[in-house]
Amino acid sequence: MGEASEAVVEQVRAFNRFYTNVIGVLQGMYLGSPYTLTEGRVLFEAARRDPLPAGELRQVLDIDGGYLSRVLGRLEADALITRHRSPADARRQEIRITPAGHAAVADLDARAARQVGELLDGVDTARLLGAMQEIMGELGNGSARAEPATRVVVLRPPRNGDLGWVLQRHAAVYEAEFGFNADFEAVCAKILAEFVAFRASAPQRTAGWIAEVDGVPAGCVFCVPDEAAASEKTARLRLLLVEPWARGLGLGTRLVDECLRFARQAGHADIVLWTYDVLAAARRIYQAAGFTLTSEHQDDTAFGYPMMSQTWSRPLSLGQHCL
Repeated sequence: MGEASEAVVEQVRAFNRFYTNVIGVLQGMYLGSPYTLTEGRVLFEAARRDPLPAGELRQVLDIDGGYLSRVLGRLEADALITRHRSPADARRQEIRITPAGHAAVADLDARAARQVGELLDGVDTARLLGAMQEIMGELGNGSARAEPATRVVVLRPPRNGDLGWVLQRHAAVYEAEFGFNADFEAVCAKILAEFVAFRASAPQRTAGWIAEVDGVPAGCVFCVPDEAAASEKTARLRLLLVEPWARGLGLGTRLVDECLRFARQAGHADIVLWTYDVLAAARRIYQAAGFTLTSEHQDDTAFGYPMMSQTWSRPLSLGQHCL
């Protein structure tokens, strides 16, 4: 990709100014403590890893060596850390945190938790966390300094409010990535209404899952009886979605696998799904899970432009493929 336009650069700078003001990093000492933001971060890193090689600390923080030395000198003078030569290599320096340093970190943690708690009062945290994940995903790509994240992935049944999220995210993601118009949102709303009705009339054969990554909704899929099928033993997979920021974690495969597992346990003999040829990433997941193309036809009025409508299916007795 080329360089960002001046307008985009200015919008990012405006966001930076807004956020640094919101969290109070421009107000002198960090969180009203006796320490600067850099000193607080050094204490946090020292508490997290004891002993901490000074060279690695400089790399993690990406700050000038002379400035880091002055910060360490102040913290050492306040008896919050100590510095020693590494027993493995006398040319290297290690940082150890003292009991007073641990107490300072605990105080900073409490102040930060209180500040963020107040900041989030009345905020839609699901949307906020999702946006934050997208920002970290975009800015972390290709960065040598980006720390590898340990992601906690959970599949759970939908809760109150989740179906609204499913509808909103389908409409927004498919418009952004494929140019689908408002007709697609109307179809998704109808599918969700059918899911609610099936959950009441045929609960043993109906289920849905929300995939969470680090507590944030990141994907979904639903399994319902197929009313159009000649047999009551046919299930239908519906509304598979993985958020752009959560792709690459295998969520799509996990969601489809869970849907197939449920359909088999519910007594369904086979399962079908409806998709379009432009949805290439989803199609690869379906093919890997054992689905094959059953039929297709040209849809000249599909959500804004012509596409090939496709039906895929697979019997549920095909061994344990992708299960």
